[in-house]
Amino acid sequence: MNYSFEYIDIILLAMIAGFIFLRLRGILGKRTGFEGKAPSQFEKVLNNIQTEKKAVIKENFDEEAKEEFIKGAKIAYETIITDFSDDDNKLVASKPLLSKKIHDQFEDALKERSKRGHFAEITFIGVNSAKIKEHKKVDKILNVTVDFVSEVITCIKDKDKKLISGDPDKIKKIYDTWVFSRDTRSNNPNWQLVDTLT
Repeated sequence: MNYSFEYIDIILLAMIAGFIFLRLRGILGKRTGFEGKAPSQFEKVLNNIQTEKKAVIKENFDEEAKEEFIKGAKIAYETIITDFSDDDNKLVASKPLLSKKIHDQFEDALKERSKRGHFAEITFIGVNSAKIKEHKKVDKILNVTVDFVSEVITCIKDKDKKLISGDPDKIKKIYDTWVFSRDTRSNNPNWQLVDTLT
């Protein structure tokens, strides 16, 4: 008899568990196959929304965007400055960072230096400060003006390594104001130097 009561208990527990399962299923629903991955048409809509949000942030140029910009501007500044110390008198590393106008101006300066048989020796110490002076948007073009204060060791030597100008042992403080620009419609995240105001 004891065994029969145990079987009845098991059957009752199974029935209760089944009842609870059915109730939960009715309340919570069941998997439809879409969990974890949205259909492609929904993915497109979501991607468009995310892209629009990113575009708004870029156009608004909020504090977070400014911080990221300054980090990149410092790297660009150092890259462009030190590119003038190459022995071949050519712009290589900084070329993607320059607008055509600025690239041509810098190239002309390098050609003139090369004609004289002169070369620049530049040791970049670091950027003391980089502050956004102004930022404005014209149509879809965002322009940002930055005041840089940096320290470098620089001098000009001739082909025989004779010192022409500067001091290879003295740290010089430099003040520059540069204008960077970016087309907010472009997928290219890079900024370019479009003007130097010093």
